[in-house]
Amino acid sequence: MTDDDEKPRRPTGPLRLAASALAGVAGGFAAIAVAELVSAAVRPQAGPVVAVGGAAIDRTPAAVKDWAVRNFGTADKLVLQLGILAVLALFSMALGMAVLRFRRTGAACVLVFGAVGALAAATRPDTGGFTDTLPSLVGAGTGAVLLYVLAGRLQRRHPATPATAGEPEADWDRRGFVVLASAAALASTGAGALGRSLNGASGHGAVASRDRLVLPAPTSPAAPVPRGAGLRIPGAVPFITPNSDFYRVDTALVVPKVDAGAWRLRVHGKGVTRPRTLSFDDLLRRELVERDITLTCVSNEVGGPYVGNARWIGVRLADLLAECGVRPPSRGGPADQLVARSVDAMTIGSPVEDVMDGRDALLAVGMNGEPLPFEHGFPVRMVVPGLYGFVSACKWIRDIELTTFDAYDPYWVRRGWARRAPVKTESRIDTPKPFARPKAGTVMVAGVAWAQHRGIDKVEVRVDDGPWQEARLAAEDTADTWRQWSFPWGATKGGHTLTVRATDRTGRTQTGKRARTIPDGAGGWHSVVVTVE
Repeated sequence: MTDDDEKPRRPTGPLRLAASALAGVAGGFAAIAVAELVSAAVRPQAGPVVAVGGAAIDRTPAAVKDWAVRNFGTADKLVLQLGILAVLALFSMALGMAVLRFRRTGAACVLVFGAVGALAAATRPDTGGFTDTLPSLVGAGTGAVLLYVLAGRLQRRHPATPATAGEPEADWDRRGFVVLASAAALASTGAGALGRSLNGASGHGAVASRDRLVLPAPTSPAAPVPRGAGLRIPGAVPFITPNSDFYRVDTALVVPKVDAGAWRLRVHGKGVTRPRTLSFDDLLRRELVERDITLTCVSNEVGGPYVGNARWIGVRLADLLAECGVRPPSRGGPADQLVARSVDAMTIGSPVEDVMDGRDALLAVGMNGEPLPFEHGFPVRMVVPGLYGFVSACKWIRDIELTTFDAYDPYWVRRGWARRAPVKTESRIDTPKPFARPKAGTVMVAGVAWAQHRGIDKVEVRVDDGPWQEARLAAEDTADTWRQWSFPWGATKGGHTLTVRATDRTGRTQTGKRARTIPDGAGGWHSVVVTVE
């Protein structure tokens, strides 16, 4: 028997049906708003949207994740959260309409959503335990009660009385429903706004620690960028990427805000004869080096934007590891993998040999002359030239464990990506843009090429199916940075395809064979189609 089986059935009018859908939305909105407020007392990552979103990211196939980054870029997290809210809204509308017949059951179903959020929060790698389930549970309870009460206003006041012809909806409490729904909407909006405000302020200690930080002058400063390393050509990217424009690809739906004063880094594991735990001040007291290093995301498609060049300040990771007794495999060390863990439980695996082979692998504390921005890893992150970010660039790092590739698979390896991923030799045309319509005559074609830790030796451009012609290389900063190039093209009217390829200092020419980003980076030549007028 259903909740209302004892009552005579009469047709449900469109107004009452719409009101029931609105009741469901009001219940769902209240659940999310109250959960947001409760999460401010727990931690922002415990909110149901963040917890469910994080669980969805963890379970998303690599191909889908790659598609999301390719199509939405750094907005992929916002799209995911909006998608979750859209699904919740549809689910809430369906429940709202269900309560017309199943009042108690429909309201109780809101608790199912709460249970999903609580389970997601409790099973996250960085879970805070039982308290992380409270936002979802309290929010769902509030939403269920509100939906049940609103459903009462939708019930017919005189169920035994036949409906009056032409007035099929006149016997439910419309005024009471509107008043209650409006009051609930206002209260939910206030709770949600307060919760968001408190969550935004939850990292005030971390913000203050960053604001107070004055980075010491590096003991080993980077050489000035050579004159001519950056092109002054309209459409060419700057040689040093501003922090605000530097790409961000990670899984953090809420950017961690870590107080530098409370931050600690533990170094331990296989072959570590002298384990250490360092504070942020311990790092700053060490020798600081400054280096220009280009980073590349493995999700960068051919010609894509997920590559950037910055001036980093940090300590040499190899020196720290050596002080802890670590030896690379080439010198008899038992560990061949360094697993870096972040405060949000991300795990990144790097080859110990690469980290300790003399390259400028850093525990970075500064970026382009200022402390690391929060979205780029404040207070400390790893930067290793020559390796894609998913095997080297751990942000918000808190733990370094020495182990082996056979003993442990980090986050991305478990999802089908490669264990080792040196950056491939790649190049990109930045100007003219695809489908541009330049005038006939000399058109400057320009872009960047990169092969970190090997360096770029040559860049060539091809017009349509013609011969490869060597481009002019800008001055080189270091082998660990990208290199800009230009090519004066005598453009003739009509449609043309421009293609670029690079050759690194080992003599290896960029392959024209297309490869997906999975498992170890995209491959192929970048081309743009233009129409010369």
